[in-house]
Amino acid sequence: MYQRRDFYRHARYVHGWLSAFAFLVLIFFSITGLFLNHPNWFEPAKTEESTKITLPTPILESIKQQENPSNTILDYVRQNQSVVGRYQSSEVIDNEVMIHLESPAGATDIWVTLDNGQAEITQKPASTISLINDLHRGKNSGTAWSLLIDISAILIVALSLAGFILFLSIKTRLVTHLVLTATSLIVLMFLIWSAV
Repeated sequence: MYQRRDFYRHARYVHGWLSAFAFLVLIFFSITGLFLNHPNWFEPAKTEESTKITLPTPILESIKQQENPSNTILDYVRQNQSVVGRYQSSEVIDNEVMIHLESPAGATDIWVTLDNGQAEITQKPASTISLINDLHRGKNSGTAWSLLIDISAILIVALSLAGFILFLSIKTRLVTHLVLTATSLIVLMFLIWSAV
């Protein structure tokens, strides 16, 4: 008897402790999910912007000696231009270096010709809906945000299980709660089946 009472008391504590953070995260992902379901509510994607620069001779001579000079080029460009995105990939092909950056805020491509040091920087800022989409899915959002999504999912599952235990612990309404649970499960399974 005491063990069961302690179990329910601990379930209430877990439910209470996790609620503050988990509910904020749940609200965020619910709202962004709603926005993703209605992309027409937001502005279309912005147009690309291109800038041309010339790498100074010392930088150009330095990168010609490197097998993959992407880091040196990117450091110089970041010091002299405002670019959006995190490093994703780079290639050196026929005396040209291509660097691709991407984040929820947008994408940047940098093309450098090693013969003359000419660099073209093309940026595509994210639209509101693509920014929300990337944050919601965790795409190109970095390790910290990805970790937040994982922690949030675990906390929401723990919160839901604790709440479900409390929901079923009220003996006077146990039959009603079991019927509601079964009905909810049937409706959810039907919606999943109709979606696929």
